[in-house]
Amino acid sequence: MSDMKPSDPGIPDRSTASLGDMPAEDFRVTAHEAVDWIADYLDSVGDYPVLSPLQPGEIRASLPAEAPEAGESFDDILRDFREIVIPGVTHWNHPAFHAYFAVTGSGPGIIGEMFSAALNVNAMNWRSSPAGTELEELTTDWLRRLLNLSEQFDGHINDTASVSSLVALAAAREKYLPEARQDGLFGAPRARIYASEEAHSSIDKAVVTLGFGRSGILRIPTDDEFVLRVDLLREAIERDVAAGVRPVALVATLGTTSTTSVDPVNEMADLCEEFGMWLHVDSAYAGVTAMVPEFAHHFEGVNRADSFVVNPHKWLFTPVDCSVLFCRNPDMIRAAFSLTPEYLSTPEMDVGRNLMDYGVSLGRRFRALKLWFVLRYFGAEGVRERIREHCRMARTFAGRVDAAPTWERVAPVPFSTVVFRYAPEGLAGEEQDQLNMDLMDRVNSTGQAFLSHTRLQGRIALRLAVGNLRTRQEHLDRTWHLLQEAAREDGGAP
Repeated sequence: MSDMKPSDPGIPDRSTASLGDMPAEDFRVTAHEAVDWIADYLDSVGDYPVLSPLQPGEIRASLPAEAPEAGESFDDILRDFREIVIPGVTHWNHPAFHAYFAVTGSGPGIIGEMFSAALNVNAMNWRSSPAGTELEELTTDWLRRLLNLSEQFDGHINDTASVSSLVALAAAREKYLPEARQDGLFGAPRARIYASEEAHSSIDKAVVTLGFGRSGILRIPTDDEFVLRVDLLREAIERDVAAGVRPVALVATLGTTSTTSVDPVNEMADLCEEFGMWLHVDSAYAGVTAMVPEFAHHFEGVNRADSFVVNPHKWLFTPVDCSVLFCRNPDMIRAAFSLTPEYLSTPEMDVGRNLMDYGVSLGRRFRALKLWFVLRYFGAEGVRERIREHCRMARTFAGRVDAAPTWERVAPVPFSTVVFRYAPEGLAGEEQDQLNMDLMDRVNSTGQAFLSHTRLQGRIALRLAVGNLRTRQEHLDRTWHLLQEAAREDGGAP
């Protein structure tokens, strides 16, 4: 077969310039326009309706069904972004976004994300990105020290706590169910993972994904403050052991999703040592408060855990996604996931860290860069003061609920989330539940605030979480006013 050359009839002649990237000068102009838009957006995000008013399908119906055959101008792309995409955004950056735990996209974090996108590295092993690898080591070690975790803990970054917990429980399986290493769970003993009934649903997903099945997790009841009952946990473990079921791991939650309750880590660690189990601590939301001295008592015993997860993208002002998993025995993670084909083998394999060995993903984004920017810009004390202020505002809101005769708080407020309900005299059960859902919908429909709900001991309760950098006391005052107005519209007393 003869060699084909560019002049051959079968290959069209195209200039190199027409097949390259966006010209640098065009990028410069458009990127400056984009940065100006972002700066204006962050400055005025409170003017948007926090919850998108669109209905399912509206955005897709407003855009072509197929990709363009020829490239379009950036002016047209940005126009559709402003006119079609933005109206369909629920604004997590909004100061009155209280529905879920906050995920502030801070200025320094956004800039770090921009540089990460521009560099576009894949830090799968040390050679593929020395900076991506070593900055992740450094930044997670900074965070470890700030959280007062012992030097035994080694950290790495995942996308979300769902994946961090999956990795931790895979390491637990590797250590406490080694029979599954070669032939899977088919020839291994029956095994169990334990968590409170208030633990996050991602734990169930991890257990199922790891092959234990739905029966592989046992949810333990909680007390009146939604804290795991250690006495019932012990009974459950002893029952399993007697039945030949092997305990593999126990998940403690410091800051549960519904109520931000705090499980008794020290007592749970005692059981793990007694029965030979992995202790994983899920503190995705509240973990950052460990750097604030007045919250340190919530974290007693965490240095006895095998793994600990915290999400900087929740309350450390780092844009989604960024979850840090700390592990006291990272060899177990590597044993569970390390698999190096010849084409990824490099001379530095035994010297530098290879992040591809710490989870399922081979590709590893440069997530450490934005966290590094955030920690350097705000500093440890800047972070502490902001956390303190968020908790102060939450306690002030809780005080208003406590003082109002027709409202009731249904859980403690250890951090910055308030769980409460409207409870007028003479109304209970399903009627009260429906009333609270109606009140929440009325408030959310105003576009001025966004709340969520949960179900506790079979009853509906409303949730208000504080954690956004842009939230001020005035926003919580307004939300409380909206709730009272909604109650009055229902004919009740505020």
